Amino acid sequence: MSNNLSSGYSSVAYRSEGASVLWGYPPGLSIVDLVPDDMKEFIHPHWNKFPPVNPMWHYLLGVIYVILGITSVTGNSLVVHLFAKTRDLRTPANMFVINLAFSDLCMMITQFPMFVFNCFNGGVWLFGPLFCELYACTGSIFGLCSICTMAAISYDRYNVIVNGMNRRRMTYGRAGGLILFCWIYAIGWSIPPFVGWGKYIPEGILDSCSFDYLTRDTMTISFTCCLFAFDYCVPLIIIIFCYYHIVRAIVHHEDALRDQAKKMNVSSLRSNADQKSQSAEIRVAKIAMMNITLWVAAWTPYAAICLQGAVGNQDKITPLVTILPALIAKSASIFNPVVYAISHPKYRLALQKALPWFCIHEKEEKEPPQDRREDSQSIATTNTNSSDVSLP
Repeated sequence: MSNNLSSGYSSVAYRSEGASVLWGYPPGLSIVDLVPDDMKEFIHPHWNKFPPVNPMWHYLLGVIYVILGITSVTGNSLVVHLFAKTRDLRTPANMFVINLAFSDLCMMITQFPMFVFNCFNGGVWLFGPLFCELYACTGSIFGLCSICTMAAISYDRYNVIVNGMNRRRMTYGRAGGLILFCWIYAIGWSIPPFVGWGKYIPEGILDSCSFDYLTRDTMTISFTCCLFAFDYCVPLIIIIFCYYHIVRAIVHHEDALRDQAKKMNVSSLRSNADQKSQSAEIRVAKIAMMNITLWVAAWTPYAAICLQGAVGNQDKITPLVTILPALIAKSASIFNPVVYAISHPKYRLALQKALPWFCIHEKEEKEPPQDRREDSQSIATTNTNSSDVSLP
């Protein structure tokens, strides 16, 4: 039976002793028994002790991934198109948003077709060892580039809001240099498995491939730990640091505005419209918390699985426990356009003009007077300029 399984045998209807006909796999099989012969040597021995998952999981994950893939490709393609087409959006700072959308778009284009094909064709990797490594490598490059780009966006917002007039102005050259660094950094951490530091192998339910975080040799453990430190912890620290100081600067500025209003014996220095709106510090704090929460929610489960596989108890790492965090991490490519693009008022205006049926009702603000435009470059009016604080 194992030969048939290796040749693409999938689930069957069978009758166990004293039971009715069941749909699934006969008892005694390992999940590795279903893998094609050319992939068996690439499967980590850890997976030999697990039986095949219920076939329902493959179809369910396949359907979920189809939805994720279509949504991500559509959303990120729209972001790239509108940011490139709309003149007001073609700014140095928005180059980071375009790069993030492009990276997320490439992530889904290279990942979800193969994964979905495997899910609906037996639930095993069917494209051979070479494409397994390429699949994992491209997923690593685009995923790490997106992480680095989010950190770069946080730094850019920090530079504008916290440093104000003292900041070093973001130019197309500086933005391009930071974006180039993001790609070099991502590629640099994705190449080592090809030269012996780490490895790319099938993971989880064995219909996708990723880093080897299960082998307990010095090279693999050191690579996994470095990956966790430099590609998860460092970007997270940068993001938290930047948004903490952004919120702190906003709060301090709001206090200064209130004190100044008291000295001038007025209720507020803001216009009536601004008074009716939510206070700036609460608005920015919500944006900051949303960014940090979504980032942590998307990447922490998978980072924890990788770290546990390298230095923790591997008995708790089951096929489903592994594949679900990986799926959540890739779902970040869906909400990134929402957080980093749709929260931008000028993007909503462009989207409203391009897709009027999208039920967006964004009011186009008039150009502020010259004195306000000059002052908006400082921390004092960054808080009242929604286009500055709404773009995370």
